[in-house]
Amino acid sequence: MIDSAEETAFVAGPGIYRLHGAPDNANFVVRMVLEELGTDYEFVSVDRAAGEQKSQRYRKLNPQGLLPVLEVPGQDAVTFETGAILLMLSERHGALAPAPGSPERGRFLKWLFFLSNTLHADLRISFKPHRYISEKTCMPDLNSALRTRIDTGFSLLEQELVACGGPFLLGENLSCLDFYLAACARWAQIYGTCGRWSVERSPRLLELFTELEARPSVLKACELELIEGPPFTAPMPVAFERET
Repeated sequence: MIDSAEETAFVAGPGIYRLHGAPDNANFVVRMVLEELGTDYEFVSVDRAAGEQKSQRYRKLNPQGLLPVLEVPGQDAVTFETGAILLMLSERHGALAPAPGSPERGRFLKWLFFLSNTLHADLRISFKPHRYISEKTCMPDLNSALRTRIDTGFSLLEQELVACGGPFLLGENLSCLDFYLAACARWAQIYGTCGRWSVERSPRLLELFTELEARPSVLKACELELIEGPPFTAPMPVAFERET
């Protein structure tokens, strides 16, 4: 991994990924996967305190002004959306996902899109609900509904781990889903948006997160993302605002 914060043009170098992000944002998921794959990449720091992610320059990469963005050598455009990046990386490297056409592919895809379109999406709304509703009197109802949905999401994932036998979401094989799920659980606990759900009352999820916390790829990603302590079982916030 090469760390870079230079003000050069956002153009991928030959043969190397460039991951744009800020500490403990959704780029954390991508960073863990890149570290697990053992592939070279360059990290380009985005100064969220200065609003760089909303700048015209950055919006040329992601018009939404959101993190992360991954520049991929040989591609005609950058990739954004966490789920899309994970799917692209797993296919490009033939790792951390069942091969297309395999019996497990359907399970992989449904949980990838569940994490991306349901759980992560609900979490993002719950972090900053004022962006989605202006009537303050309706805010408690929105927050309550989101916490119920998030609780349900983690409960469904716990049930899936029980059904497949674990230790990972697809059974015996580690996949990019596990990193994505663990990061979502981290943010839910830090922001207090998980309502009644807790990792202590979810033994299979706790087992999964404990397993991940011992992996060299996760330890390295946490170091680079300025994350201290157990990232998933006893998470603590970093001293940077997040855009998950």
